[in-house]
Amino acid sequence: MKKLRLVLGDQLNQQHSWFKNVNDDTIYLMAEMRQETDYVKHHIQKVVCFFTAMRAFCETLSNEGHQFIYMRITDNENPQDLEKLIETHVTQVGAKKFEYQLPDEYRLDEQLKRICAKLSIETAAVDTEHFYTERYELRDFFKGKKQLIMESFYRMMRKKHDIMMVNGQPDGGKWNYDHSNRKKWTGNPEIPNELNFEKDISELISEIESAGIKTFGKVNQEKFNWPTTREECLKVLRFFCEKLLLHFGDFQDALHTDQKFLFHSRLSFAMNSKILTPKEVVDTVLEYYYEHSDDIAISQVEGFIRQILGWREYMRGVYWKEMPEYKKLNKLDNTNSIPNFFWTGETKMNCLKHALNQSLEESYAHHIQRLMIIGNYALLTQLHPDEVDEWYLGVYIDAIEWVEITNTRGMSQFADGGIVATKPYVSSANYINKMGNYCKECHYKHAKKTGEDACPFNALYWNFLDDKKDYFKNNQRMSMMLNLLGKKDAKELHELKERAQMVISNPDMF
Repeated sequence: MKKLRLVLGDQLNQQHSWFKNVNDDTIYLMAEMRQETDYVKHHIQKVVCFFTAMRAFCETLSNEGHQFIYMRITDNENPQDLEKLIETHVTQVGAKKFEYQLPDEYRLDEQLKRICAKLSIETAAVDTEHFYTERYELRDFFKGKKQLIMESFYRMMRKKHDIMMVNGQPDGGKWNYDHSNRKKWTGNPEIPNELNFEKDISELISEIESAGIKTFGKVNQEKFNWPTTREECLKVLRFFCEKLLLHFGDFQDALHTDQKFLFHSRLSFAMNSKILTPKEVVDTVLEYYYEHSDDIAISQVEGFIRQILGWREYMRGVYWKEMPEYKKLNKLDNTNSIPNFFWTGETKMNCLKHALNQSLEESYAHHIQRLMIIGNYALLTQLHPDEVDEWYLGVYIDAIEWVEITNTRGMSQFADGGIVATKPYVSSANYINKMGNYCKECHYKHAKKTGEDACPFNALYWNFLDDKKDYFKNNQRMSMMLNLLGKKDAKELHELKERAQMVISNPDMF
C-alpha cells in the first residue's frame, strides 16, 4: 500500500522512527512554500537557514534510499499552498494512506486536520518524537491548580527523567542555581570565537529573490555561518561542551558591546528545527559535565539544563494549553505602534542599538537582550503585543510560534495577564547597567531620571508603573515597587511622566 508522508520544515529529525527502514512504497513530501515564508515577514537568514537545512535533510535521507518529492521555492509545479500540495501528490503517487507528524504550530495543526477531513484516503498523525513531554502533559500536570509555576514543572521533569538526581534529591543539593547565573562579564575569562561554517548561499539568495519573497535583515552570502546539517549541529554541541560550558551559567545574563554570543551555545535553531533533540543535547552536556566535574561547577550546567528541560518544555506546554485564545490576549491594553528603529537599529539608546543591530545582522540575540532590552522597551512604551509578536517571530532564526509567542506575549509583554510570569519583566536603566557595559558609552546617562540626557528607560519605568498601577494593585510581587511609586513627589512623577510621553510619542527622536 503506497503511503505519502509529509515532513514540515521544522521536522528535520533524521532519527525519527519513520526513517529506520527504507520502504519502496513510502514516499516523503517536502516543500519550500510561500505559505510559510509570507505569513510574517522573515529575516533573510531565517529563510536561508530553513531552506538550507531542509535540502540537506532531504539529500541525506535520499542517499540512504528513502524516496522524496522535494519542491523548491522556484519550482513551477510548486503550488505554494499546503492543501494543494498534499492533494496533488496524493493523486500523483496513487497513495492509499497519508501520514504526517504532529505540527507544533496551532495554525498548521488545524490546517492539516481540515485537509485530512477532505481526503478520500486513510490518514494518520504521529508524534515528532522530539520533546520530553506529550503535547498536553503540562495542562494535565497543572490541572486544578490556580497558577502555573515553572519551577514546580521543572522539578517534576528532573524527577521523571532522572536528570541531575541522586537518590531522589537534586544533584548538589539545590534544584536551581539561578542566583549564581547573573555575573557581569568584563573581559575575563576569554571567550572563544564561535564556530563558523562559512557556506556560500548566493545561489539560494537568488532563488529567494526571484521567487519574490519579501525579507529583511542582513546576510553574508559568501560566509553564512549557521549550522544547517546534523553533522554541523553536532559540532556546535561538542564545541559548547568543550569551550563554553565551563563559564556558561555565570555569564548567561551578561551584556557586552564587544561580544554578541558570549558563552551561549547557539543551538536553538538546531533544536527548534528538530535537527537535534533536547534529550541528545541534555545527555551530551551531562555526560561531558560528569567527565569534567572537577573543572566545571554544577551551576554552569544546571543553568543550561533548566533552559531546555524546564523553560523550553514549559513554554511549549503553555502554548498547547492556552491556544488559540492566547494569541489574542492583551491584558494590559497596550496599543502603541512599533517604532521604525526596530527595523533599522538607528537609535541613540546604546543598549537598544546593540541588541537591535545584532538581531538584524545575525538573526539572533540571547535571552536577556530579547527580554530585558528589546522586550523591556516594548512593554514600557506599551507597544501592541500583536506587533511585538510579529517582529520577534520574523527576526529570530529560532522563532517558531510555539516558543516565540509564549516568551513574547507572555513572559516579555505580560499580555497574558500572568499565565507565564507572575510579574512583568520591566526595569529601569539600573538593571541594564548592572548586567553589562551598554550604558558606559551611551548618549544618555543611566543614573539620570529626567532631563534631555536622562536614560529614557528611567522615566518609562515609572510611567509604566503609574499607568498600570490599578491593574497590579493586588499583585504581591509588585507591592514594593508600587509602594515606592506612591511615595514619589507629585512634581517628580509629573516630570517623569512628561519625559516618558515624549519618548513614547516620538520614539525615533531617541
